[in-house]
Amino acid sequence: MMEATGTDEVEKLKSKFLSAWHNVKYSWVLKTKTFFKRNSPVFLLGKCYHFKYEESSESSPEGSDSGSVDDDFGNVEEFRKDLISKIWLTYREEFPQIDGSSWTTDCGWGCTLRTGQMLLAQGLLLHFLGRDWTWAFDNPVADSFTTDAAKIVGPSFIENSDSNHSNKPLTCQNSGVKSDAERWHRKIISWFADCPQAYFGLHQLVKLGKNAGKVAGDWYGPAVVSHLLRKAIDEASDPELQGLTIYVAQDCTIYNADVYDKQCSSDAEKAVLLFIPVRLGGERTNVDYWEIVKGCLSLDYCVGIIGGKPKQSYYFVGFQDDSLIYMDPHYCQCFVDVSIKDFPLESFHCPSPKKMSFKKMDPSCTFGFYCRTPKEFEKAAEELTKVLKSSKKHNYPLFTFVNGHAQDFDFVSTPVYEQNDLFTEDETKRLKRFSTEEFVLL
Repeated sequence: MMEATGTDEVEKLKSKFLSAWHNVKYSWVLKTKTFFKRNSPVFLLGKCYHFKYEESSESSPEGSDSGSVDDDFGNVEEFRKDLISKIWLTYREEFPQIDGSSWTTDCGWGCTLRTGQMLLAQGLLLHFLGRDWTWAFDNPVADSFTTDAAKIVGPSFIENSDSNHSNKPLTCQNSGVKSDAERWHRKIISWFADCPQAYFGLHQLVKLGKNAGKVAGDWYGPAVVSHLLRKAIDEASDPELQGLTIYVAQDCTIYNADVYDKQCSSDAEKAVLLFIPVRLGGERTNVDYWEIVKGCLSLDYCVGIIGGKPKQSYYFVGFQDDSLIYMDPHYCQCFVDVSIKDFPLESFHCPSPKKMSFKKMDPSCTFGFYCRTPKEFEKAAEELTKVLKSSKKHNYPLFTFVNGHAQDFDFVSTPVYEQNDLFTEDETKRLKRFSTEEFVLL
């Protein structure tokens, strides 16, 4: 008994040391700038933006690089509004201790959980506020937000753009009058709070992960996180969440009848989030899949991709040319108590995205799509099938839609529930298999 206690103390000291080191490591970010080409379209979850200049033949000599900014440049601000309206979930420190551990931070191990949270958060924004909703951040805010914005990525991100536009600080509106949209905005963020009570918070996901052999401090892969989010939705008791369900594809196959069953399992029709864990190649990502990735991110139904590069998980939201656009969870911020009235929102929104070459992407990832009705699911399946067929890999599709139920193909064994009734025996085996196959994340 004394030996076990001693071991526990050593583990606590070890986790405290790692926590302290990671909190310092991820509490600062280099002041790098993210540049976008001004003559290539930028896609952000189904929306296309153009940043181009129009040459003025009267004022600019032939061959001159100078140009006047026409109305198309307004697309830059629209892009900024769209991007900053996405919910950004990052490493946090000093939150309530995770049950059964000594962890009060997820720095160094929780990045895939955070990217999974962002994927679900975008689905919730679509579900409750719609794709055209943007966060009102037009009026000046506290200096801390402007400082944080500069610290993370710097104020400028358009290549050779006019400084009057590119250096304009991102600010939020503080009008004192709360709209229904603002109330939903805050409520959605509160569901991801770093406390045991939050439906989709880190504490709840770690608790569910125990059935996959995971504990706080372990690394989680995209497929495992997809299943944890599905169970978290099923477990959520808020009546507002009863109109949404999650379907996780089984071995890259979506069984249409199973999706319809989830959408029509009650008197009221449910919206569905499709999570599709895939591999884009063997040890390295196959560049032949790039067109599929771009095609998926171009669709209105897409809510993003949980992915990354080896040892780092990112939330991919768009692309330009051969580069992916992503939101990075590897930034340590302080715990925010969402139970406080008018809790600050700034740290939950990313002031600027980052870019990386598709070639650097790790092959393990999860695609996410949102369908409000069975009819929308049918349409999404048609469009995604076209995207898959347009690829060079169309004879070996990344994922497929199949009519019927999974059990019609003897895929799912008879459910045998574990003691806590969270996962079926088949699900538990599959989760443990995923956890050993997926890449290690930091």
